[in-house]
Amino acid sequence: MKANEDYLLQVIRKAPQFEIPIYQRSYSWKLEQCQQLWNDLIKAGKDTELAAHFIGAMVYVQKGLATVTKQEPLLVIDGQQRLTTTTLLIAALVRYFETHKVGEILGAFSANKLRNRYLFNPDEDGERQFKLILSEADKDTLIAILKDSPLPSEHSQRIKENFDLFQDLIAKHRDQLESICQGLEKLMVVEVALDSLQDNPQLIFESMNSTGLELSQADLIRNYILMGLSNPLQTELYKIYWRPMEKGFGQTAYAEHFDAFMRHYLTAKTSEIPNVRDVYTSFKTYAVKSGGDVNTLVQDISLYADYYRAMALDAEINPMLKRAFHDLRELKVDVSYPFLLDVYHEYKENRLSVDALLQILRLTESYVFRRAVCDIPTNSLNKIFAGMSRSIQKDNYLESVKAFFLLLPSYRRFPTDIEFKDKLKKRDLYNFRSRNYWLRRLENNGRRELVSVENYTIEHILPQNEDLSQDWQSELGSDWQQIQQLWLHTLGNLTLTAYNSEYSDRSFNYKRSQVKDKDGNLVGLAYSPLKLNAGLGEESAWNESAIKSRADRLSEEAIKVWAAPKLNVDVLDNYRPISTKLGQKYSIDDHPKLKFGITKDLFDILRKEILAIDPCVSEEFQKFYVAYKAESNFVDIEPRASSLRLTLNMSFQDINDPQGRCKDVSNVGHQGNGDVDIRFESVAELPYVMSLIRQSFDLQKFSV
Repeated sequence: MKANEDYLLQVIRKAPQFEIPIYQRSYSWKLEQCQQLWNDLIKAGKDTELAAHFIGAMVYVQKGLATVTKQEPLLVIDGQQRLTTTTLLIAALVRYFETHKVGEILGAFSANKLRNRYLFNPDEDGERQFKLILSEADKDTLIAILKDSPLPSEHSQRIKENFDLFQDLIAKHRDQLESICQGLEKLMVVEVALDSLQDNPQLIFESMNSTGLELSQADLIRNYILMGLSNPLQTELYKIYWRPMEKGFGQTAYAEHFDAFMRHYLTAKTSEIPNVRDVYTSFKTYAVKSGGDVNTLVQDISLYADYYRAMALDAEINPMLKRAFHDLRELKVDVSYPFLLDVYHEYKENRLSVDALLQILRLTESYVFRRAVCDIPTNSLNKIFAGMSRSIQKDNYLESVKAFFLLLPSYRRFPTDIEFKDKLKKRDLYNFRSRNYWLRRLENNGRRELVSVENYTIEHILPQNEDLSQDWQSELGSDWQQIQQLWLHTLGNLTLTAYNSEYSDRSFNYKRSQVKDKDGNLVGLAYSPLKLNAGLGEESAWNESAIKSRADRLSEEAIKVWAAPKLNVDVLDNYRPISTKLGQKYSIDDHPKLKFGITKDLFDILRKEILAIDPCVSEEFQKFYVAYKAESNFVDIEPRASSLRLTLNMSFQDINDPQGRCKDVSNVGHQGNGDVDIRFESVAELPYVMSLIRQSFDLQKFSV
């Protein structure tokens, strides 16, 4: 390795040609990075005491063996962003000088000198005539700009945008051409020349990411795959697999989505979720462990990239699948992608029918939406989907997926129809994060001609205005304020309309049947073509009873839209772990102290409170204690003669015990699970004891 400080223009002038290898990312500087370079350049140009302005490193390795008669291009390992941006700036200067017939500035800057020293090799032809050759995605656009010819149809947006920016900036600062040229002249880099036989370009590339725009994880992965290969194999793999992936994603989506795709891909392959910033490191580990050749690996990535585009980027062709993927995106179910990538692979390999795939997509959607409505913590979802594929019996895929969902316990559970309907009717759905989603799904269920919810606004039948009219107060009754507060944003009171402003806070009778459009046509709720408004014309009043009745109807529709999986009990039993089929070995009869006296009274009241914490809490009798579980035991109760000994399944250091009643039993033999011991001896202690039990429950709840 040889390092040397030099002015950037001198480095460009002396070089035979700079070439961006195909394994490098495409040009990615945005307008703000270019503006910053411009500001630095102008500032340096105006400062007569400043001799140089350092902008970073230029790291390159010679492409091949050079001779006296033939100089090989220099492959840029680090610095392509600055080099490309400077080239665009010089090209913009040349264009301005020629258009406005600007003569020589400072004795060294003219259109001709700039072109022949920094943009072209005037004695060469073909691609060798250009000082800089970019990678596949950007090359043709830059050449078109340098030659002042029409841009290709699929041109590089960044190249064009930044060239246009520099043209605008030069025109705006035309009275400062000398400062611009002086600033260019002062740009300095550390020129690092690598020895291809002794230096490791990949390691150096990883350690010298100082371009001003951090490399994405996908950039690092592409470089890792291609950099160590021979030039012919690099070109082959890039053109056959990687370049089609880039084009398939598109310039914007590739930059925004490819890192996420690689994270989902690795999760699907390993069942482990890489940290967002460690995807590249995880990929290197996976690549080594997989043991396959590079060609197979790149081919597989390309295959799964197509699957991801179908799901996340609306590239699916089948209309039913396309709609299902759209609904999943709107619900923001990215965490399911690792599992769905594997499912889609089975479909593309003709091992899963389109109908089975569609059912799995809809079950996934129902699972996530039901949990959101039931306010079940979402922090376990990524882990559930990360390892789900390994729990599926692929010879009976759909049935196995249904069984998997049905057998999920506790906070991983698939909410039942009863739980879902109950929560759906009472929940604030107006401020729900996916408001348009659930309205659209309810409205369009069973429709062949879909309604675009975006063309409507949400209508509160009972208005939001806290100062309700006398008509509304009379209709609701003496408890009108409480009714409004309780039911305002709930399922039964929300609908869609195109006449929100006409409805305003008017009475229900007016909204139902008296509203007219500008042509005099009746357009009240009774005349609405929307399914959500069906039956409103038959209501004579809008009160608590009517709201609850409509919520009942809509919730029945909702369990069809977001259906739960269904399997016969004997079929489901085939998927149960053996331990759960055996049932409990012990019962309350094995604990005689729980049948009489103060111990029984304390147990009865405490048991009721614990089971009321959450629907997921289950009770299990063991030989020496009674266990209460969510995902696992969070409190165990050991009956004593006149008290209950509780063991909380948490570390003693984590308990918040202001009364100092808990004991650390981490190093003491005891029944039950956990390190925290507390005695329950009187009913008066119940509130405090329950506050301790809830800490153990919440710790498990939020760490799932």
